[in-house]
Amino acid sequence: MEREFVFIKPNAVRRSLIGEIISRYEKKGLKIIALKMIQMTKTQSEKLYKEHEGKDFYKPLIDFVLSGPVLVMVLEGERAVEVVRHMHGDTDPLKAFPGSIRGDYGLTVRKNIVHASDSQEKAEKEWQIFFDQEELLEYSIGEENF
Repeated sequence: MEREFVFIKPNAVRRSLIGEIISRYEKKGLKIIALKMIQMTKTQSEKLYKEHEGKDFYKPLIDFVLSGPVLVMVLEGERAVEVVRHMHGDTDPLKAFPGSIRGDYGLTVRKNIVHASDSQEKAEKEWQIFFDQEELLEYSIGEENF
């Protein structure tokens, strides 16, 4: 099983899309093993986007993710990184296919609704910015639990 770090950005929170987005992950069969709504700190945002430091979009990106509450989560499932990135669609919502989260709800490249790590290694580094190891829960999902 892979783990993937995802966060729902402030514009999606303001547009009341949290439930719709989480529902898509659950319907796909991904398990939410950590979840919380936070006001991201400047330190957290700078750690998360360190690789973009010095680029023209870095400061506007930091300002954007600090502009309101976000929902951070860790998802678990088969090929979770690949599955989530496919579900999110292209970073540019105009290029994202219909049915993807960005294709259905995104409006601009810089304010593109959701973030997902691009590898398992990066996912682990990113979720550790927001969660302690003991916050990641182990449990079973499926019909056998009903």
